[in-house]
Amino acid sequence: MPELPEVETTRRGLASSVEQQQIVRAVVRHRGMRQPVPRGLERRLAGAGVRTLSRRGKYLLFHCAPRDGKTGALIVHLGMSGRLWLVDAATPPEKHDHFDLEFGNGRIVRLRDPRRFGLVLWQSGDPLQHPLLANIGPEPLTADFDGAVLHRAIKTRSTAIKLAIMDSHVVAGVGNIYANEALFRAGIDPRTPAQRLSRTRCAALAKEIQQTLAEAINAGGSSLRDYVGSDGMAGNFQSRFLVYGRAGEPCMRCGTTIRELRQAQRATCFCPSCQKR
Repeated sequence: MPELPEVETTRRGLASSVEQQQIVRAVVRHRGMRQPVPRGLERRLAGAGVRTLSRRGKYLLFHCAPRDGKTGALIVHLGMSGRLWLVDAATPPEKHDHFDLEFGNGRIVRLRDPRRFGLVLWQSGDPLQHPLLANIGPEPLTADFDGAVLHRAIKTRSTAIKLAIMDSHVVAGVGNIYANEALFRAGIDPRTPAQRLSRTRCAALAKEIQQTLAEAINAGGSSLRDYVGSDGMAGNFQSRFLVYGRAGEPCMRCGTTIRELRQAQRATCFCPSCQKR
């Protein structure tokens, strides 16, 4: 699943081609996504101007000014295997290309989603009031998130710390890959009950979450299966993984064999020597 670095990389790649541009038309080829694509969306978006393209957690927000003057935002989520990329207007769609935004500059933003687990929705007014966005926690790469914020959010939680930081109510957008990597960097066993982390360890973990995500964005994200950026190029942060996907291999720090277990049906990789409860 594309996580925060992949979504942010996509946003940065698209922004210069869509901001301050007019949508000529929207094309919906398949409404059966995780939630149905709203009826009438094509009519609402035709002729609308895109003011800015932002991100909230793992959601992309195309802030639009439609012709009827009722501002709002197109909300896009990439689901499990989606990609949002730029193509020329003459590029024919393929089997899993379910949604297009065609712009006056001759570019098309195209959503390809083989599993159809993504989202294409509309929210009038403030998009952050949409039920999917209203209760998301602080953005990890802003001043709204630090060790003190993390400690307050988890101090009464008995769930494992890895699951806690993957909860979007605690912090926005930290998915499985980067939770594994940040916990290793912070030296914290992923099975540790969240409420047992001291303020000092929370500070260390918050710092490593931020550092891991920032490095991944600079590397263009991680390409493991379907993900490529808006330019069609793969990310390369996967070449820097310290634990994720390395079960059975020696730890790069101490040589101990990396272990893997399942937490909430997701793979958790960790070093039993370097990461302490």
